[in-house]
Amino acid sequence: MQPNLTTGPRPWWESRLCMVLIVLLSTLPLLYPPIPPLVDMFGHLGRYRVELAGPGSPLHQYYSYHWAAIGNLGVDVLVLPLAPLLGLELAVKLIVVLIPALTVIGFLWVAREVHGRIPPTIFFALPFVYSFPFLFGFVNFALSVALAFLAFGLWLRLGRQERTTLRGWLFVPISIVVFFAHTYGWGMLGLLCFSADAVRLHDRGRTWFKAGFEAALHTSVMAFPILIMLAWRSEAPSGMTTDWFEWRIKWRWMFSALRDRWGAYDIFSVAFAAVIFLFALVSPKLTLSRNLAFSAIVLACSFLLLPRIVFGSAYADMRLVPYMMATAVLAIRFREPGNRGLAQMLAVVGVAFALVRLAGTTASMTIAANDQQAKLAALDHIPRGARVASFNGLPCVVVMWSLPRNGHLGGLVLARREGFSNDQWLTEGLNLLRLKYQGVGSYGYDPSEIVRPNHCRDGLHRTVDDALANVPRDKFDYVWVIDVPPYDPKLVADWTPVWRGPGSILYQLH
Repeated sequence: MQPNLTTGPRPWWESRLCMVLIVLLSTLPLLYPPIPPLVDMFGHLGRYRVELAGPGSPLHQYYSYHWAAIGNLGVDVLVLPLAPLLGLELAVKLIVVLIPALTVIGFLWVAREVHGRIPPTIFFALPFVYSFPFLFGFVNFALSVALAFLAFGLWLRLGRQERTTLRGWLFVPISIVVFFAHTYGWGMLGLLCFSADAVRLHDRGRTWFKAGFEAALHTSVMAFPILIMLAWRSEAPSGMTTDWFEWRIKWRWMFSALRDRWGAYDIFSVAFAAVIFLFALVSPKLTLSRNLAFSAIVLACSFLLLPRIVFGSAYADMRLVPYMMATAVLAIRFREPGNRGLAQMLAVVGVAFALVRLAGTTASMTIAANDQQAKLAALDHIPRGARVASFNGLPCVVVMWSLPRNGHLGGLVLARREGFSNDQWLTEGLNLLRLKYQGVGSYGYDPSEIVRPNHCRDGLHRTVDDALANVPRDKFDYVWVIDVPPYDPKLVADWTPVWRGPGSILYQLH
């Protein structure tokens, strides 16, 4: 008779040492880079510097920062106590490093509560911690998701213990915290808790209709942020909500869940996790937790129904995909009694998969960090308070797989030099930054920092020659070109190049 998982000592993947190593290793890709090389990270750093600016800062002539109760405050709030103690960049790095670790802890807790132990297949879910939305730099969103999975673990535990009254009281403030980190994380938490409670109640004898109704009542304790959101949206202009049911784009989000640098590698990784899930569906020795399977279905339906842009916030539907996939993988469990030999094999393959993804992400982060640090040497030649127009080149393709990590390097002009940069997001109602500097027109904010080759006109970004020819020279002191396509040298003939680096030139205007 083959040994099974219900007899003998607990397997190695359930040991405390293994769990601690998993959490610690999840931070590895972010340890080396001085600044996490996420696409939007440098722009966020610029906003945080305005938030922290003292009375004498030159930033006050360019920007203002107005606090408001909006669902997008996660890291903005955390830097307030940490930056004065650690410095802004180290504080932000610490916060961002903790996001993958907290997400992994959330995954582990949820799996433990649902399965009663840690299944060996959990390793196939871990790579989704470094997902497309996280690597894009949606740090408030990623923080809210980490908090949501931790809260979901607590919701499951208290439900299993039938302590629903205590749970109801606790989740009023918990939901508010998650909401202020980011609205999408609060919405995801509500969907996870509703779906899990519906299954729990159905398993206790309710019909599906009664189970769904009671689950909705239970999760209604998390509804208070709706009032905050209504007040928020009534006071701020409502950005556009568009791109409904764009199936071609939604399919792209599916295979882009782990998008980073190497297309074939990233797509294969998603496919490999999908194969493991399909194997669980057909294997006579594996099955799915009805609880988490239903949660994954609810997240999938939400993904299909969501538009790409909600109130001016892009990639609304894309953000759900990796966590939907992770939830589906977390649902995999053994039929009783579990076969220890198969479990060992899945654990070894899962660890290998997670480590390969972790190594690839670490290498990608290191490449990006080294490139960025070389380019950021330009900041040494920019005086405090200077006005800088940065232009970052993108190729003329519909989809460039490698993430454009240098798109917001200009944010360091704010963060380190307390100057003006043209790369900040200024959509009212989405963040708290406001532009005070007049006369720069559309060169005052994102996406003016992105330029395309001269033969490429996409309706959103300027071509490189157009950007250089029309920059308001009396409003800027420097122009910083970064990885831009070829341009007409006559356009910069009367500008002084004060620094040159790999793929980058800093010009001083006269």
